[in-house]
Amino acid sequence: MNLSPNHLRRYKQIATLFWKYGRSDLVKQMAVEDAFDPHELKDPPPDAPLDGKAEQLVDDLEAMGPTYVKLGQILAGRPDLLPDAYLKALARLQDKVKPFPYEEVEKAILTELGVRVSKAFAEFGAFPIGAASLGQVHQAALRDGMAVVVKVQRPNIRPIIAEDFDVLTEIAAFLEERTEFGRKHRLSVILAEFRTALQQELNYELEAQNLVTIGKNLAEFKRIRVPKPIPDYSTRSILTMELISGRKITELGPLARQDLNGAELADEVLHAYLKQVLVDGVFHADPHPGNVFVTDDGLIALIDFGMVGHITPAMQDILLKILLAVVDGKGDAAAEILERVSQKTEDFNSQEFRRRIGQLVATRQNQGLEQINIGRTLLEMTRRAQESGLYVPSELVLLSKTMLQLDEIGRILDPNFDVNGSLRKHTGAMATKRMGQQTTQGGLMSSLLEAKDFATHLPARLNRIMDAVANAELEVKIRSTDAKTIVEGIEKIANRIAHSLLITALIIAGALMTRVDTPWKLFGYPGFAMICFLIAAASAAVLVFHIATQDRKRRKNAPR
Repeated sequence: MNLSPNHLRRYKQIATLFWKYGRSDLVKQMAVEDAFDPHELKDPPPDAPLDGKAEQLVDDLEAMGPTYVKLGQILAGRPDLLPDAYLKALARLQDKVKPFPYEEVEKAILTELGVRVSKAFAEFGAFPIGAASLGQVHQAALRDGMAVVVKVQRPNIRPIIAEDFDVLTEIAAFLEERTEFGRKHRLSVILAEFRTALQQELNYELEAQNLVTIGKNLAEFKRIRVPKPIPDYSTRSILTMELISGRKITELGPLARQDLNGAELADEVLHAYLKQVLVDGVFHADPHPGNVFVTDDGLIALIDFGMVGHITPAMQDILLKILLAVVDGKGDAAAEILERVSQKTEDFNSQEFRRRIGQLVATRQNQGLEQINIGRTLLEMTRRAQESGLYVPSELVLLSKTMLQLDEIGRILDPNFDVNGSLRKHTGAMATKRMGQQTTQGGLMSSLLEAKDFATHLPARLNRIMDAVANAELEVKIRSTDAKTIVEGIEKIANRIAHSLLITALIIAGALMTRVDTPWKLFGYPGFAMICFLIAAASAAVLVFHIATQDRKRRKNAPR
């Protein structure tokens, strides 16, 4: 453990937070009660309302610096961990953090862009229009008159965050070694993921690329806008992008909402995020209401793309299955998928886990329309999985948090928004798109190559089997009463294999002949190749029909 003055000060502050806000048991296990004065930070009175304690927690996190402000922002999106009063207070950290002086802004622009503010911009607002944990935003205008916003990173923030994570890493390792809470929740893994996300968020060049990528992916959604970055005015610590005029959805009054088609906007936003997660594999991972604007012309604008999630195709399939199971109220199916993709501990109880997940999904399904919250359900599923001894994939936790924020956005735009109905409508379309993605020319060629490999090696394998039979090396033990049945079964299998080989040969022949241009065309392709494909398709249909009818007859005639 590092005993430098800065680290000791951080240990003291963190231990004091535990003491003040209900985790004194952890402080005792850390054996540091004598290392701090629990009254150093101003305690609220014992009979103070919960709202007052929550506001004081926000003040304490702000005083501890940007790392803890960011941690507070993440906790603001986790209703499964904190009471509503704390969630409401922590939401202030999402877009109402104390700004830093304008002199520091001028110094940062001079250092990063190599010119003074007056040279780079025709106009530049001295007061920020928004301040967050890692930076603040100023409205400005370029020399050609284009209205922009400039996001400036807080001064000296990188070394501060690096030192904070050194402290948090030591504390997480200590708690994992000494407490059941630390071991069950794998604090070191969670902290490492948080650190990676924060490092990416500190790189404004990466955020600019995220704006370009997600902007292209969402181009088909006409009601959604993503600001375009200005590359010549952007660096690792400065991000300049086009200005989108509008207001945060949290600032819309009842009259302003009446002028909007809230149901269509909410449906479009949910559809866009499902496409990002389940089709594109790259999605805006922090859509809290402070990052969603309604433009002057009644569209939705998304901002702040520092936190972006990435999902592999295999994980996309898993998330789609879980989402469909939850939406349809199939708790057993959701639990089975979750158990299959998660890492199990020694004390994991599969039966108890499935019972709890089934009960949770059924309870949520029976709630009224205004109470249905898919994001909260997914988060509660991950929490119960952890309590049962499962380590769920981090992608599911990120999706749960994103869905929770989308639920909130939908309710703000339209209090009667049917999240479940919208999910049912769009998840089916997403499943179709996923299948379309996988049925590519490369995928078809890969399947043909596998069929060719199967057909090529099958004779050699059959020869080895026949040699084994000829040399009396293959033994099959059967009862004489079953001999006729088994021989008939073998004949059926041989016939079906031969039929399958002929179909495979026709497909391979057709695929090869498509490359031979002939005067006679069928459906725009060489005629002989298409005839091979049609014969193969008809033969496959006959084979499937024959198998189905024979199996049905066998089941019907089977002795009861």
